[in-house]
Amino acid sequence: MQGLPDEALTQVAAYFQVLSEPTRLRILNMLRERERSVGELAQLCGFSSANVSRHLSLLTQHGLVQRESRGNSAYYSIADVSVYALCDLVCGSLARQFEREVQARAAFVAPPPSNPGR
Repeated sequence: MQGLPDEALTQVAAYFQVLSEPTRLRILNMLRERERSVGELAQLCGFSSANVSRHLSLLTQHGLVQRESRGNSAYYSIADVSVYALCDLVCGSLARQFEREVQARAAFVAPPPSNPGR
């Protein structure tokens, strides 16, 4: 990001904003396996087709997914697989952070008393 003009930083922020919504991340995860129709995604997410379509529209605008019409149905697939590397990087970082927090909390837990007489 070093040296990027403000316009580019605004675009980067918009990209991350698209990824900041849990439903959109769920959709991306479902598309990781294979392409899917709006109806199938809606059923898997438990949301209306209209709601899923709005999320897909945003993901399409930012180049993360692509749409293909087939008859009366639209199928979506991943357009930029690098999003998975980014998400895996973030998930790994969060897992390491969580592990550090667990270890720090464990220092405050007293070990159970030993029972030498038994």
